[in-house]
Amino acid sequence: ERNKIYAEICNAKIDSEYFEEKMVQTISGAAKTKEVQCETITVAEKGVMVTSWDLDNSLKASETEPTETEEPKGPAGKSSKSPTAEEQVWNIPSFCDSTSSIIIAESAVAARSHEEKECHSILTSANLQQDLVVMERILMENIFQPKLAVYRQIPVLTEPVVASDTDGEESEEEEDEEEEEEALPEGSESPAEGGGPSLEQLWSYRCDLTSGHSVSSMAWNKVNPDLLAVGYREFVSQDQKKGLACCWSLKNPMWPERIFRCEHGVTAVDFSLASPNLLAVGMANGCVAIYDVRSRGDAALLDSSASLNKHKGPVWQLRWVEQDRGATAGDRKERLMCISGDGRMTQWFIQQRLDCSDVMKIKRTESEKKKLPGEKERKSEAPISQQAAGMCFDFHPEDPDIFLAGTEEGHIHCCSCSGKEQILGTYRGHKGPVYKVAWNPSSTEMFLSCSADWSILLWHRDSHSPLLTFTSVTAFVHDIKWAPKSAFIFAAVNERRVEIWDLTVSIFKPVLSCAASPEGTLSSLLFASNAQCLLLGDSCGQVGVWQLHNLAVPSSHQV
Repeated sequence: ERNKIYAEICNAKIDSEYFEEKMVQTISGAAKTKEVQCETITVAEKGVMVTSWDLDNSLKASETEPTETEEPKGPAGKSSKSPTAEEQVWNIPSFCDSTSSIIIAESAVAARSHEEKECHSILTSANLQQDLVVMERILMENIFQPKLAVYRQIPVLTEPVVASDTDGEESEEEEDEEEEEEALPEGSESPAEGGGPSLEQLWSYRCDLTSGHSVSSMAWNKVNPDLLAVGYREFVSQDQKKGLACCWSLKNPMWPERIFRCEHGVTAVDFSLASPNLLAVGMANGCVAIYDVRSRGDAALLDSSASLNKHKGPVWQLRWVEQDRGATAGDRKERLMCISGDGRMTQWFIQQRLDCSDVMKIKRTESEKKKLPGEKERKSEAPISQQAAGMCFDFHPEDPDIFLAGTEEGHIHCCSCSGKEQILGTYRGHKGPVYKVAWNPSSTEMFLSCSADWSILLWHRDSHSPLLTFTSVTAFVHDIKWAPKSAFIFAAVNERRVEIWDLTVSIFKPVLSCAASPEGTLSSLLFASNAQCLLLGDSCGQVGVWQLHNLAVPSSHQV
């Protein structure tokens, strides 16, 4: 094909005045000779004497191993073998050498197979697994002992420094101080001596499995305060990954004790009080599942996928609620309550299968707009859906029939589980979706709410207008929590920072504001139940454990 194209080009140049035919000689370079020298290849001759019965027995044996090393040949060309110790003792004839080697080979194969079986049984034994768990616990204790001691509020064990003179001790103390300063993570504030409140990061619950997910919810186990359940979902809405529900323990902050893989993103988790081994999980597709944390498998104990009344929207929050708080531990009954984006508040029954009944349907309410003088009444447009999406709820700390429900349209409904009138009152104050509501555990007539309108509102149950408004930055406030031992201190997380508010100090600005997640945005928070610590979940799949320093705790009797 190339020759044909070249011939056409040459024919086109014959009658052209721009081309002239000339002869050109190409000079070829002088040829070069190269020599390559390599090491000489050494050749050695080796031989062995094989008889016919050796060939026959080697074909029948499944595995054979050479038991005798080959000796160099003598001057006469025959192999000069030194007699083995067994031949010297028993004076074995020469014609029995081959049969004895086969017997030794077969015994070696049988011994090796027995050793392999024994080794495999040891590796798969339950005792070795338990010993490995103990060894892992010891290693984690050695690594995290100073941090865990601070968390437990016990003295930190330090190794004694042995030095020859005082100068060596002073230099080592200076090096230790420098190492402690370098050990503080980015974004953490060193504890101020006699100053205001501060945060110090102790460790983070994270692993390769949780990276790329966002922490959606956290819950402590009601009986074991060292066991933490964390729900994970995909941070970006497109190409949603499968969700995770992990149980972390203080004994191993580097890998979760239990891993439950879910088909959809996990949006809510909570432990049961009557049955502490049951973990309820709400998902983004509206499914509710219950897992048994005693089992190491990731299969759900009960699932709502077969229920006809399952939710059509994401389960934004779920909680086990006690029915009779005055009963004893044995007679105590619980109900699993859920709120979903389809506008339904449901109660789930744990029987042969998981089924639910509606406690309340949240309906849309018209906004109260004042009509100007001379303005005509406008016809209200019919909404696409008569039900408003529920976002959060919280039950009264003393009355289990009263609860608050926050909606996507910015309203908070005070509701009752019993009685004809389910909605007792509506609190209007937010201009965006209400992400969290929280009753004050000490002053039970007060509650907080946070929203996407950048604000936190403090409410009284008898007043339908907010008492106080807290706004520090222009960012969504995703979560709020009251401090467990104070009626005046609460924490809040927005997209950028974590804030600690103390109403006895100031109602205009937080006493502490810290950027606790430099890599991602904060999504949830939780106070530790048995320590002065705060847990912060972010969009990178990390749950940071932060120690609170110099935080004044007023008396719970103070009102």
